[in-house]
Amino acid sequence: MLILLPPSEGKTPAPSGPAVDLASLSFPDLDVARKEVMEALADVSGRGDALEVLKVGASLAHDVERNRRLHAEPAAPAHRVYSGVLYEALGYAGLTPAQRVKADEWIVVVSALWGAVGFADPVPAYRLSMSTALPGLGRLASFWKPRLAEALAVRAAEGLVVDCRSSTYAAAYAPPRASTVTVDVFTERGGKRSVVSHFAKHHRGEFVRHLLTRRGTAPSTPEALLDVAREGWTAELREGTARTPHSLALVLQG
Repeated sequence: MLILLPPSEGKTPAPSGPAVDLASLSFPDLDVARKEVMEALADVSGRGDALEVLKVGASLAHDVERNRRLHAEPAAPAHRVYSGVLYEALGYAGLTPAQRVKADEWIVVVSALWGAVGFADPVPAYRLSMSTALPGLGRLASFWKPRLAEALAVRAAEGLVVDCRSSTYAAAYAPPRASTVTVDVFTERGGKRSVVSHFAKHHRGEFVRHLLTRRGTAPSTPEALLDVAREGWTAELREGTARTPHSLALVLQG
C-alpha cells in the first residue's frame, strides 16, 4: 500500500541534530531536482520581495529567513516536522512500534521542496507551497510533475494507492488511476451533502490512523478500502474512469 499525504503548512523545527543529508532521503533520483529547488528557495528568500513571492505574511518572516540556511538547519523525521491538523489526527507518537513500521513503509509525503519523502526521512522545517513559482524553475507543481511520475513509478505500482492530498499537491503527481483512491470528506444534513473543507484534514488523518492501527490485512482493492472505511464511517465509493481515479467519500452526519 502507498498512502500519499500533503505536507502541513506549519512545521515544527528540530531543536538540534544533524542537517539534512539529501543522499539519504527516499527516492534518490530526485536528488538533483531537490538541490535546484533548495538553491532557488534560498535565493528568493533573501530578496526584498520574498514574502510576496512565497505568498506569506510578515508574521512568517522568520520561517522565510530559515529557508536561506536549510543546508545547515537541524533535521528530524518528516512525521515530526510536519505537525498540522492531519498529522495531529494521525498521531504517530501514539502508535505501537509495529504500527510505526507500517507508517514508515506506507506513507509518502509529496512536498514542494523535496518532491517526495518517506515518513521517516529526516528533513528540516521550511516554508514553501506547491502553488509557488520560483524564479528559474516556474510553478513547482509543473516542475515536479514529470520528475515525480518517474521517481514514484515503481512504488506506486506495488498495490493500492490511497491519496489523501489536497488539490494543490495532487497537481504535482498523478498515480495510476486504476489502483488509486482519493479520500474526500462530506457532511450531510437533511439529505443535503456538502464538501467539508476546514476539518477535512482532520478526518483524513483519522482515516489514515485507522488504516495503520486496524487488525487484519491491508486493503488491496478500492472495494476492500470501502469495507475498511465502513468500520468507522458512513462511506461510499465512486468508481474511477479512464481519466479519473476512484473516489472514497467519508460522509459525516450533521
